[in-house]
Order: sequence, then structure tokens, then C-alpha cells
Amino acid sequence: MYRDKTKTVRIGDRVIGGGNPVLIQSMTNTATEDVEATVSQILGLERAGCEIIRATVPTMEAAQALAKIKERIHIPLVADIHFDYKMAIAAIENGADKIRINPGNIGSRENVAAVVRAAKERNIPIRVGVNSGSLEKELVEKYHGVTAQGIVESALDKVHIIEELGYDNLVISIKSSDVMMCVEAHELLAKQTAYPLHVGITESGTVASGNIKSAVGLGIILHQGIGDTIRVSLTGDPVEEVKSAKLILRTLGLRKGGIEVVSCPTCGRTKIDLIGLANQVEKMVADIPLDIKVAVMGCAVNGPGEAKEADIGIAGGIGEGLLIKKGEVVKKVPETELLDTLREELLHWKE
Repeated sequence: MYRDKTKTVRIGDRVIGGGNPVLIQSMTNTATEDVEATVSQILGLERAGCEIIRATVPTMEAAQALAKIKERIHIPLVADIHFDYKMAIAAIENGADKIRINPGNIGSRENVAAVVRAAKERNIPIRVGVNSGSLEKELVEKYHGVTAQGIVESALDKVHIIEELGYDNLVISIKSSDVMMCVEAHELLAKQTAYPLHVGITESGTVASGNIKSAVGLGIILHQGIGDTIRVSLTGDPVEEVKSAKLILRTLGLRKGGIEVVSCPTCGRTKIDLIGLANQVEKMVADIPLDIKVAVMGCAVNGPGEAKEADIGIAGGIGEGLLIKKGEVVKKVPETELLDTLREELLHWKE
């Protein structure tokens, strides 16, 4: 079931599924019990563009902290639960906008039923999450290893348990660190369910390797019309996850807004510090609310031609550079003034 036809699910004041925009998620890496640290991190993630935030709830103190955290943030708060169903109930009672559980690791059917009752009373959605690393032994044996088919069967088994308990306010998440297995699993699952899908490549790695794996996997999945909300899982600052998710969505045409920076890869003609300049430009434009393309080129010979598809750009020469608009050179300035010149143009931008 592709995203324009999936079931609509409300998470706090946000909505996913049914053709609504793909929303960006991240997860805190602070101790949830530390309200100040957790709130500070979430507010930073909000500024970066995070739209839904998840926090782990391993203790009753963490569950109770959710209420205090919610008072000070502005995006939906999801409680991540493992093993103890009482934590799920406590999280719901303390205002979680959604809970993430794997019904297979929180005990008996009675425990799952207790969680479902609490969620149903408040109409809180449940995200049913299954990871390839925790696939049941019988499914590993059935499919002769960890496979996409096994992951999908496991997830749908868990969904059916909750449906049998009379609840269908659900989101499904199936993840694997094997990119192509993850892609195949989503392709299979999208044909078998109408629930919205939370998409991500789990345990993808550091900012460098994780970004590549996530971009490839999420790019393939999202381009097929699959996925209603995403998280780019990285070993690093969660803000990097949000930045990457925004860029993936923008590259696929699923998100507009924000300045796109394009820059040449440098060559022997480059006579300025283009790498440093491009990084400075990317950092500078992060908070400028324009939907345009900015080019940063290292060669004053080919720069204007290479930048013609950008709205505005700069191209470096020897000790000086060009300011280019719509492919036309409009000004020549010293190299030391290139960044400030571009900034002034952007701050006073008119179509």
C-alpha cells in the first residue's frame, strides 16, 4: 500500500499516512530521566527540523519524566519500550503521543492486552517495531536464515495480535542493517498492509558510512512511494540525522524549502580554498528560509556556465571571484569578500 493510500494516523498534532508529507524523526541519546538534558537536545533537534522525537523509557522515573519533557517541547513525543509492559502503560499515562513496542519482547498476551487497553483509552498510536537482529528462531529456521520474508511475517504476526485485541491505530516499522534486505522487506510489506510505515536503515553506522547506506536504502524505498515517516539512524549527534533526512527528502522531491548548495569537486584549475568556502556556505545558509539553489564553483573560467542552473552562485579565480545570478556574471569581488557578498545577496533576496 503506497503512501497516498495508507491509513491516516495522528501522532500528537502531526499526521502521517494517507498522502500526508513524509515526516522526519530522530531519537534522543540522553538519559530520559535527565529532563534538562533531554529537553535541551529536543529543542536543538526542533531547530534542525525534527518533526517527531522518540525517547527511551527503561525505568519508571523515565516514564514519569515524559510529562515534564512534554511541557517544554513543541513536537510529538514517542516512548520507546522494551521488555517491560508496565513502562509502556506508565509512558501512556504520562502523556506519550505514541509508543513503540515489539509485542514479542514484552511478555505474555495478557501484558500486550494491558498495553493495548491503555493506548485505546487515549487513542494513542502504537508503532509495532521488528528488527532483523531480533527475528524469532522459528522464522530464521523456516526461511533458512534472516530474510526479508521472515521480517515481514514477524511484523504482520505482531500486528495481528494487536488487531485481535480490537485495536488498529498502528504504525509498522521493519528494519535491517542489510540495506537491500531492508528494501526488499519494505517492498513485500507495502503489498500486504495499509498501515503507515516508519522507514529506516537500522544500525547503519557512523555519520559517514551511515549516511551513504541510509541514502541508498531510503532513496530506493521512498522513490517507490513507500514510507510515511523516516529516521536516518546514525552513530553521532542526532542533529546529523535530521539534516540527512531533510536532504534525502529534498533530493527525492518529497520536501521543499531550504537552500540547496551545489559545488564542484575541485580540479587543478581551482586557485581558492573551495572546500573551505563550500563548507562555510553550507553552514551559513542553514537558517536562511529560502527555496533556491546556490552554486559554489572553484573556476572563474567555467563557473558561470556550470552555475547557470542555480539561482545564485560564486566562482573563484586567483585572489578574486565572481558573483553569478541565473548564469550571468553580475559582480567581481576580492576572494576575501566572496562569502560576505553572497550572504548579503541572500539576506536581501528577491525573486
